[in-house]
Amino acid sequence: MAKKLNITPLHDRVIVKPAAAEEKSAGGIIIPDTAKEKPQRGTVLAAGPGKKDEPVTVKTGDTVLYGKYAGTEITIDGAEYLIMRESDILAIV
Repeated sequence: MAKKLNITPLHDRVIVKPAAAEEKSAGGIIIPDTAKEKPQRGTVLAAGPGKKDEPVTVKTGDTVLYGKYAGTEITIDGAEYLIMRESDILAIV
């Protein structure tokens, strides 16, 4: 079970736990750490209330796709997370 985060995003910000990078290619070749691509998929752990006239549409637990260089990387209790604006999210999967 995941621990509850002690951080609450403000306005239209969202905290995302990135999915693990691919370890093997489709052909079964093991990918070294230096060649792995940044994940573009993750799970929403927390979402702010939204802007005055625009509520946030994603909710906790949603799996989302986001841009390769979207958001800011943060570390909380040794775990890596991304904090980004809702507008950086491309789709809900």
